[in-house]
Parts: sequence; C-alpha cells; structure tokens
Amino acid sequence: MDLLAERLQFEQNKEIHSPVLLKFGGVEGWDVYNPSIPFLWEGKQYMFGRVERRSEWGNSTSRLFVMTSPEHYELLPQAMIHPLEDPFITRIGDELLLGGVHVQFSRGKIDTYRTYFLRGKTPERLRYYTTGPDLMKDIRLVDLKDGSIGVFSRPRDAEILKKYGCESQIGFTRIASLDELDAEVVSAAPYIPGFFEPGEWGGCNQALLLNSGLIGIIGHMSYNYGEMIREHHQQAYLNVAWVFDPAKHELLERKIIGTRNCYPDAPAKEPWLTDVAFTSGIVPCGNGMVDLYSGLGDAAVGKITIPDPFAQYGGTQ
Repeated sequence: MDLLAERLQFEQNKEIHSPVLLKFGGVEGWDVYNPSIPFLWEGKQYMFGRVERRSEWGNSTSRLFVMTSPEHYELLPQAMIHPLEDPFITRIGDELLLGGVHVQFSRGKIDTYRTYFLRGKTPERLRYYTTGPDLMKDIRLVDLKDGSIGVFSRPRDAEILKKYGCESQIGFTRIASLDELDAEVVSAAPYIPGFFEPGEWGGCNQALLLNSGLIGIIGHMSYNYGEMIREHHQQAYLNVAWVFDPAKHELLERKIIGTRNCYPDAPAKEPWLTDVAFTSGIVPCGNGMVDLYSGLGDAAVGKITIPDPFAQYGGTQ
C-alpha cells in the first residue's frame, strides 16, 4: 500500500492510549529529545536523552537520566557526558551497549558523522568500544536464539538514491559476539528488499527477538512534502513496525504504529519539523499493550500506549 494512503488509514482507525510528554529535570534551558528507550538497572529506571539548545544544531550530548516519578526523569550529573546524538541502548548478553551518532566538524562545518558504540555493565560507566561506517546512522543489534548477534545497517547516500530511487536501505548480518563488531562488518551487511519506495527513507531504531524466532523491528519511515520553508520541505517521520525473518532474509509485514498526531502538542525545533516523530522503541506494559516512545519535532519526547504490534508473532521475549 502507498505510504500516504497507509498513513491516512492508520489515523482513521488508530488505537492510542495515554498520550503524554515526558519531563526532564536538571537541564533547564535545554531540550531533551530522540532518547533511548527507558531501561531497568538495579531496580531503577533510566533513559539516555539527547540534550541540545533549541537554537543550535550539531552541538548535542547524550546524558543519563533516572526516573523519579511517572513521566519525569532527572539528570544524573555524575554520569559520563557522551558527545553523541540520538542515543540508543541494547542489552547484549550481560552487557549494556550504548550507541549514538558522533558528528565530526572541520573548520566549523560538519565534515562527517559515525555511530559510536560503548559497552559495559553499568549505565554510568560505559567505555568506548568501536565505530560504525562513515555517514551511517541507525545501526542496531539484537541477541538471537542461536547465541549469535543480529546486526542491522542503514546506508543512505547518493549512490543508493540513484540505484534504488529511495534514499536509504537496511541491511542485516550476524556476528558471533560483540568482539566482531566493526565498520567493515556493518558495511558488508546484505540489503533486505522491500523496505522503502522511491522518495522514502528510514531506519531501524530497535530490534527485538520475538518468541517465534522472528525479529521485530521498531523504526521510522520518512518523506518530504509541501512547500519549501526556508529551503526545507516539510518532513514527515512515522513510527513503524516491521517483522523480519532472519532465516529467509525477508520482510513479512509492515505497519504504521504512530504519527506525530498521536502525541500531545509540543514546540518543534524548526517549522519544517512539526510532523516529525522520531522513533525510540517500545517497552511491554502488560495486557498485550506496549509503551511507544518517540522524539517529537527535535525538541521533545512523547509516549503513547498501543497494542503490541508483534502479538500475532508471539510477542517479544
């Protein structure tokens, strides 16, 4: 189905509960957005958030917050400050793996960016481990049933646009352990057909092993539309769920699970970002429901509760 038609159908029939904006203390005067999913560690709930002033670009850090009451997180000032955008967190074995995008400047202009990975056994003390390929975001990992680790890539460049008509692809490969993770392995991941149509782009934000042995992907799909606003088209970012069969290397299903309209009103960083819901991921909350977390307009964080998008595939482990 055409993505715009699919979006219209979703918004006419959506089942959305308890939409809220998250609040972040200890960073007054700064926005927190595009966070990791919340995660439990030694009885407390944490979240990494991207912290940046509303008026700035490419000048972010990722900071660790602890939940002090429902929907409220407080900065842990003693935790390390990471020079990363759009942090994400994954449990691999008995370790935490933190990733995020590091932007490199040359003479005051963005020169390149790469995904950095840090690993360790406590969220307050993670050590830099390895780096992804040049100009690649949205690399995600997942523990698999056979003990291997699945790795999703997300190349996006002019060559892909010319060859496929869409702005990005998503690849998948396996590694035996984190010791094998490097830029070469990620770059070599074979592409998965069928993710994006011409004019679209997107990526994997969270990968989950389902009870069926399939992989649930929580990610985003994006497109431009409308009149130019200060040299930018309006951007739409949608929360999307895919089901991936790693044995057959193919997609089984795609569905929209959230749009910017599903969340409460909040200011955006720029006028062309008012339709942006940049996916963080889902957390099960019982009774066949999950909490879906998302960055909003590059300036805020929202949460909604939705039916588990993978229920018919056994749900998440």
